[in-house]
Amino acid sequence: MTAWLAAAVAWLNPRRLRAQAVVLALCLWGVCAVDFATPGLFDRAGNVKFQDFLPIYVSARMIAQGRAHELYDERVIAAGELQIIGQPSAVRLPNLYGPQVALLFVPLARLSCPVAARIWMALSLLMYCACVYAVVKTCPSLTPYSTIVAIAAVAYPPLFHFFVRGQVSALVLACFTAALLAFRSNREWLAGIALGLLVFKPQFLIAVPLVFLLARSWISFATMAGAASVQLVLTWACFGSAVMRGYFDALWHVSRRISSVELSLAPIQMHSLRSFWALLVPWSDAAFPLYLVSSIAVVSMAAATWKSSSPLALRFAALTLAAVLVNPHLFVYDLLVLAPVLLLVVDWTLSDVRRCSSAPLFLLSYLAFILPLVGPLSRWTFVQLSVPVLVALLWTLWRQSAQLISLTDGQLASPDSRVV
Repeated sequence: MTAWLAAAVAWLNPRRLRAQAVVLALCLWGVCAVDFATPGLFDRAGNVKFQDFLPIYVSARMIAQGRAHELYDERVIAAGELQIIGQPSAVRLPNLYGPQVALLFVPLARLSCPVAARIWMALSLLMYCACVYAVVKTCPSLTPYSTIVAIAAVAYPPLFHFFVRGQVSALVLACFTAALLAFRSNREWLAGIALGLLVFKPQFLIAVPLVFLLARSWISFATMAGAASVQLVLTWACFGSAVMRGYFDALWHVSRRISSVELSLAPIQMHSLRSFWALLVPWSDAAFPLYLVSSIAVVSMAAATWKSSSPLALRFAALTLAAVLVNPHLFVYDLLVLAPVLLLVVDWTLSDVRRCSSAPLFLLSYLAFILPLVGPLSRWTFVQLSVPVLVALLWTLWRQSAQLISLTDGQLASPDSRVV
């Protein structure tokens, strides 16, 4: 261990971590409280409160009114939003989710949009807390630090962004958490089903099936593909071909629609390999091949880690990191899915601080937690710092799994190792 690394880890003692988490939580949620304290639909900055919930609410109301065939008509969605907002908005908010997502919110469409948004965010926060609690229960080394973990969970920057935007990322987190718990119970088929449910946000299902295929995890791959197919078939049967064609067209042109939603700020709010290269390299003809090559490397490392006999904590962390990094349109609020990864990795480092990878993993986890805060700096630096940190975290996990294989060569795998 180098001297600077040892000094950095020593500086991040429990007292300092607790103090930083408290300050960060007070700053983030204090700003949120002040910003949202205004009456009505708009915050102090003039933005719609929980603005990303608005197109979902409009779509749910259209389904309730029997107008599902208009779900992907941008003019109709814009007119529905204007009716709720009451004044023209500079930011357009198209419907980018499958009709099954809007169907989930039909019960809330009977209420006013502000009330429906508050109810959804309250349910989402409960979902987030339940997921964090479920993961922490599997991390015995975190038990002495339960207070720090609780404060850090509140101070997690993606949670703040997820809340103020009114997003649905808690559902993605729930799928990953359910998959983790299923893998721990040796129910590989159930984990595959949980991951297959992510087809409502299909960009998360680019890396995961490739990892399963390369690692020859046939049960997980088959049940994941089956669950995704069933969801799509049932949605198709419920809404018909015209609606599904509209959805697939919106999905295919999602980059154009996101640009209209986020204007020039879209790239600096993203935290994946696609946005990293798009920011760093000004030529799209060069940025896309770099994204493909780096994605292949990420998937290969994740597959090698998943195929190994490493503990499930390392393997699942690598799988989730690959899903995040390869995701072509991953915004800061979607980093909510990294909460289990950070908990698992920190628990692993605390289980044996003498392990050679413990210090790098701990420091990288700390940086992965805090760097989403400084994402807007990439507007001037053209480097999204969170992405190389996440790649380094995955690389360290891959190296650790390789070392564990060499150390345990010729021995029986532990009960927490690969699910077979």
